Amino acid sequence: MRNTWKTIRKILKYSVRTLYLIRTIIINIFFIVLIIVIIGTYLNLRNNSTKSPSKNTALILDISGTIVDKPVTSDNKFHKFSKHLLNTNQSNTKENSLFDIINILRQAKNDPNITGLILSLKNFSGSNQTSLEYIGKALHEFKNSGKSIYAISDYYNQSQYLLASYANKIYLTPHGFVDLRGISTNRLYYKSLLDNLKINTHVFRVGAYKSAVEPFIQDQMSDHVRHEEKKIINHLWNQYLKTISTNRKITAQEIFPETNKMLNELHQIQGDTAAYALKKKWIDEIASHCVIEDTMQKIFGSNKQGTSFNAISMYDYNLIAPIQQKDEIAIICVNGPIVDGPDIPGSIGGDTIAHKIRSARFNSKVKAVILRVNSPGGSVNASELIRSELIAVRNSGKPVVVSMGGIAASGGYWISTPANSIIASNSTITGSIGIFGIINTFEKSLDAIGVHNDGVSTSPIANISITTSLPTEYINMMQLYVNNSYHYFINTVAESRRQTIEDIHKIAQGHVWLGYDAIKHGLIDNIGDLDDAINKAVKLSHLTEYQLNWYEDKTNWIDILLQHTNKVIHAITINFLNNHLSLTNFNEKLKINNLNVLNFIWNDPKNCYALYLDHLTQL
Repeated sequence: MRNTWKTIRKILKYSVRTLYLIRTIIINIFFIVLIIVIIGTYLNLRNNSTKSPSKNTALILDISGTIVDKPVTSDNKFHKFSKHLLNTNQSNTKENSLFDIINILRQAKNDPNITGLILSLKNFSGSNQTSLEYIGKALHEFKNSGKSIYAISDYYNQSQYLLASYANKIYLTPHGFVDLRGISTNRLYYKSLLDNLKINTHVFRVGAYKSAVEPFIQDQMSDHVRHEEKKIINHLWNQYLKTISTNRKITAQEIFPETNKMLNELHQIQGDTAAYALKKKWIDEIASHCVIEDTMQKIFGSNKQGTSFNAISMYDYNLIAPIQQKDEIAIICVNGPIVDGPDIPGSIGGDTIAHKIRSARFNSKVKAVILRVNSPGGSVNASELIRSELIAVRNSGKPVVVSMGGIAASGGYWISTPANSIIASNSTITGSIGIFGIINTFEKSLDAIGVHNDGVSTSPIANISITTSLPTEYINMMQLYVNNSYHYFINTVAESRRQTIEDIHKIAQGHVWLGYDAIKHGLIDNIGDLDDAINKAVKLSHLTEYQLNWYEDKTNWIDILLQHTNKVIHAITINFLNNHLSLTNFNEKLKINNLNVLNFIWNDPKNCYALYLDHLTQL
């Protein structure tokens, strides 16, 4: 017995020592990484303060990840450091600011040291069509300045190829391909799952076209929603083909023939996708990386190391700060679903946006406010809070201009209504004027596993819980809430757009419109982009000299440091795993077409939502 206890004590003793050793190693690794980040960041920031391109330099537009209006974190200096330290720029989850890319292209256009542009888009995951068209406009300006653009890649997906089509010359490697397929929508439906789990889904809505609730109450898309979505994606695809055919100077039919014809033509050339792309004039030349490298070296010369052509990455290209002016135009971005309260990662908080708008109203330097909306909507309460603050700005004498991005639907349109002018692109998804409420209860699920609920209350609506069935009185009350919110919504739109309630009701009921239709129905004022919104704000506020004041979240250096320390540790872990395991990233091949209804934060105090869930996020 004594020997047994000795053995157990030895095992425990060595186990504790082992755990202590592991803990010490982990703490030391974290500490060393933190020291590396601090030292590297200091050196990187110091070096970047004087870095500028040499003569005859190519700017490489090597976008990694996605393009959004407002990245979660946008400190490019820290990104540059992590990129050079561990090559962490390859993550397809990185978010890039659309407006930073536009500013980089426009500065490079006038930079005498930048003599050309290389589109290296292999790690670009995609973006919405409206954003891509805006970048295309900047690429067109660059090319019109007399500087050439070259697109180089092993393959092009649809987002990448739309940008590549603006190039003077498109290169493709011998085994490469251009992946043109079209546009589709796809979502999951949960009715049978909820039935099998015995979950009661209570839906309250106004508008036959309010499709956001369909995944909860059906197992497939309804006919009227199918018809509407088909119309939207056909227009977006035709707009896509029109842009490329104009850039490539060939017909839309040549860009994307009938599918069987494409298959037959591929069969004739034994499935050689690069040769097919050249034959269809999708590209200009098939060449290996070595040949392309030599060509670029002849155009731009060699770098200092003599290892490649003379070039600078967009992530290393420093933007020059604009000249300070006394008058400002505030730009506030609403990028993502709208939730009640402060910002939540992946969503925009009504309280946060309202605070920014209020700050702009009381800032004497701000003479106009541009609300950049790229949102499918969300909480009715949060949307109304934002709208009321915009009304206060307008009543203070400062004009309000709304610039719509890829989507400004439902609650995204709700918050746009106070604007003096609403500007959207042809590809903007907007409208979806409708309201719904949704409550799931689990009383049948609990009953099935032997858990029952009982109690007493002072009224039929006193005990509202997910563990009990909803009283009839509360169901009626919820429908009244939704009806009232819908009438408030259409009254607000009718008043702001100077139309009758009957006219708005005809185009409401959850109907979704693209920009070219929205302007016909009077939901927006002009077709354009952020440039047009800025020009409109300048005109309305009678400014001659001004600067843009981007109202962005203030992140202190400690928060940024912790974020990037986490990225570095993550990169070390992934690199270690990749060296020891065979990992396949299936997500790289997936395209998210709509907001996941299960990921949205359902926190409206009345359970009422102005939300459009079926929007396309990227090509």
